[in-house]
Amino acid sequence: MSLNVVIYHNPRCSKSRAAVKLLQEKGIDFREVLYLETPPSACELEGLAKAMDLEPLQFMRTKEKVFKELGLSKKDVREPAKWFQIMADNPILIERPIVLKGDKARLGRPTERILEVL
Repeated sequence: MSLNVVIYHNPRCSKSRAAVKLLQEKGIDFREVLYLETPPSACELEGLAKAMDLEPLQFMRTKEKVFKELGLSKKDVREPAKWFQIMADNPILIERPIVLKGDKARLGRPTERILEVL
């Protein structure tokens, strides 16, 4: 039972709700970050990417309407910092849920992956 567990999620998302339920079933205390209401900064996203060992596009929702509206493509060549800023400015593009504990994080797809950091 750790208070240093954070879940970045959207309660409207079934995967997010499943991750919250899993944490609760395991008796794990956690802090929720509703990232659409309180978007992480580009710097925070960079830290999450490092903690997940993922590149920005690996946890970006590229099928979201906003992705296309912004004229973005998975083939775009951009510095990671630019992708992180795009995600910070458009948090709907952040894949969810993400569970962080210490310097390790996992994208909850599938949901059980979050257990790897707990």
